[in-house]
Amino acid sequence: MHKFVFLLIPFAAFGQARYDLLLKGGHVVDAKNHISAIRDVAIAHGQIAAVEPDIPAAQARKTIDVSSLYVTPGLVDMHEHVFSGSMNREYTGEDCVRADSFSFRTGVTTVVDAGCSGWRNFGEFRDEVINHEKTRVFAMLNIVGRGMGGRADVEQNTKDMDPQRTAEVAKRNSDVVVGIKVAHYAGPEWIAVDRGVEAGKLANIPVMVDFATFRPERPFQQLVLKHLRPGDIYTHTYLSVVPMLDENGRLLPYLFEARKRGVIFDVGHGAGSFYFRQAVPAIQQGFVPDSISTDLHADSMNAGMKDMLNVMSKFLAMGMPLDDVIADSTWHPAREIHHEELGNLSVGAVADVAVLRLVNGDFGFVDSARLRLRGNRKLVAELTVREGKIVWDLNGMSSEDWDHAGARK
Repeated sequence: MHKFVFLLIPFAAFGQARYDLLLKGGHVVDAKNHISAIRDVAIAHGQIAAVEPDIPAAQARKTIDVSSLYVTPGLVDMHEHVFSGSMNREYTGEDCVRADSFSFRTGVTTVVDAGCSGWRNFGEFRDEVINHEKTRVFAMLNIVGRGMGGRADVEQNTKDMDPQRTAEVAKRNSDVVVGIKVAHYAGPEWIAVDRGVEAGKLANIPVMVDFATFRPERPFQQLVLKHLRPGDIYTHTYLSVVPMLDENGRLLPYLFEARKRGVIFDVGHGAGSFYFRQAVPAIQQGFVPDSISTDLHADSMNAGMKDMLNVMSKFLAMGMPLDDVIADSTWHPAREIHHEELGNLSVGAVADVAVLRLVNGDFGFVDSARLRLRGNRKLVAELTVREGKIVWDLNGMSSEDWDHAGARK
């Protein structure tokens, strides 16, 4: 009799659970594995252990009911500015933010710093920020050795654009350097872009370009049709000065030509780089982004951009399907930075997970012209898991009620 009773007790009670955490009953959206369905997600030892229609709760030490919620890979924001250590004001430290302060609360588990540091100061960025944040922080090295710099002359200094030294630092730090960044160059020459591409070739990594000042001597069409390679990235796709539409509001065909040859178009919302008058007609005509990113910094987070989920919600309001919006914020950016181990919920993958609620209501979304688009759906992060550990829990889903008997000590 005693033996029989013992066998009926869940083995999880004896510390023999197969899983550390079970997210049960959520709608899983995993673009890499072509899943958009109700699934249970089990986590063990910091990794995804199982994704199945029904995993018994008794097999997990902790089970969280996530029914009516969306379970996705941890979001990957491939354009942020997080070089915010104790550096002096020579860099853009006053405009940068700490990754951990703004990532987990929006479901983001991986960020890419887009060019704040160059080969001269990347070591400081790694020591001050990358090695200390709980958020996974990657970097794109600026083609300018001193990075973005607080003074305009820093980013215009072509003598400090050294492809060889940039590539050398990138290769020595290949575990965290995922690309080269070209940004804010105002001269009439292609020198910044071409040296950035040269560094990308030497290090075998993609190049991201913020075209900044548009000039007739170097037309945007030539950037995406001739100078960028397949796999290189143009960010700020819906910037107001990007030539996207003809006088009748029709999308210019060269954009599809550039995409066909493999150029990637990233959102890079920022404080001044996203306009509904560009994005709405482009999306209606089928020119959707390849990846969604924030260009997070101190100005953009307090302007129309706000955060990753707000940007994603804008694309829902513009008519993109939810599954596509999630793919553009998880698997697609992971693939673009050549880290296919991220952005998915494959068994064995690192357990970076976002649990999102799609809220219905009356919402307003603002662009860089401070113009509003109304929408009736908005994404909110309920739970974020980083390497199997809960790092954000908006409503205490993982906690017991304080007056529950099991919580009394």
